[in-house]
Amino acid sequence: MNTQNPRFLLVTFPIFYLTLFFQSACAQEDILRRWQRLMIEAEAGDTIHLPAGRFYFSRSLSLDEKENVVIQGAGMHATVLSFKNQTDGAEGLKINHCRRVVLADFSVEDARGDAIKASFCEDITFKNIFTRWTGKPSTKNGAYGLYPVSCEGVLIEGCRAEGASDAGIYVGQSRRVRVLNSLARRNVAGIEIENCSDAEVAGCTAVDNTGGILVFDLPELPVKSGSRIRVHHNTVIRNNHRNFAPRGNIVGQVPPGTGLMVLSGSQVSLDHNWVADNKTASCAIVSFYISGRPYKDSLYNPYPREITVSQNTFTRRRRIPALSHTIGFLAFLKFGRRTPHILYDGILPQGVSGPNPHAICIGHNENGTFAMLDAGNRFRKISKAMEPYRCEGRVVSLIRNP
Repeated sequence: MNTQNPRFLLVTFPIFYLTLFFQSACAQEDILRRWQRLMIEAEAGDTIHLPAGRFYFSRSLSLDEKENVVIQGAGMHATVLSFKNQTDGAEGLKINHCRRVVLADFSVEDARGDAIKASFCEDITFKNIFTRWTGKPSTKNGAYGLYPVSCEGVLIEGCRAEGASDAGIYVGQSRRVRVLNSLARRNVAGIEIENCSDAEVAGCTAVDNTGGILVFDLPELPVKSGSRIRVHHNTVIRNNHRNFAPRGNIVGQVPPGTGLMVLSGSQVSLDHNWVADNKTASCAIVSFYISGRPYKDSLYNPYPREITVSQNTFTRRRRIPALSHTIGFLAFLKFGRRTPHILYDGILPQGVSGPNPHAICIGHNENGTFAMLDAGNRFRKISKAMEPYRCEGRVVSLIRNP
């Protein structure tokens, strides 16, 4: 056989590489089946070890109705689960109805939907997990990186999230929540706590997101309200990224340049944070009405109540706020490049009056300039007077994880 024939080489080489491709694809599919089988057969006390390497999967992995199970990688950057070519399932990894499960030391990349979703779990831990979308920020990226929802007892520690089109680190409708020493970068919302109670965000960094750290209460959800939430000792800097949330998402209304934001909710303390170079609002306290969206939930309270902003450090160069969003445009119209760091929309229920009926507490902040926007009265009586809101600064008490 004349192997020097150019026609022979042209035909043989593509066949050779195509064979390698199919062998690799089959090997990856075999790994997925083996890992899924381990998750199905796992018993209490088991640790599922994920080896170092980059693994490409076409469908979701899931762990259902397990107790006392650990899924352990070889390191945040050593074990990488890529779902770039995912064709089946929305999430990369799904955890459902589990108790005392630990996920540690691996990455999930480019899931078609959420990277890791945990629902109806009790005492679930995410430790040294990295979720990301590797391309440019896009509406086509998955909504959430870490996404525990309807859980009792959540610990997120030492994790990292990048590129989510909603929130990098999101905890929703859950109790006993701690998000510690984690990094959220280049997401729409860096870290979001939504309709949760007894939650803490501490020692985290939110940088280059649209909004840094958000505490939201939204209507028409099974859990109607959140309370007792403390956001403290975090670094929230340069969250000026364009908003790339899909049309219709509530976070799509967050203006670029938002550091901290509280939307509705009660008993929220924002204290001892360093908030720097967020061009629109270092800290915004708003009611759901600022979104302009209707709702029909008779049990929902749309107003922020007992919100404390104290002992934070705010800094910002003189910058133009995000003019494409109402708050940013209004801030520029009223304040130019000198927008106060703390903005409160001032919206109150009909018939409610008084200097501060919802107990908004502004404590001793460094550079803590303030404005009440009078948004419920078409912004007619915007006021920088802080006296009705000045206080010593209270810190909410939290129920700790056992």
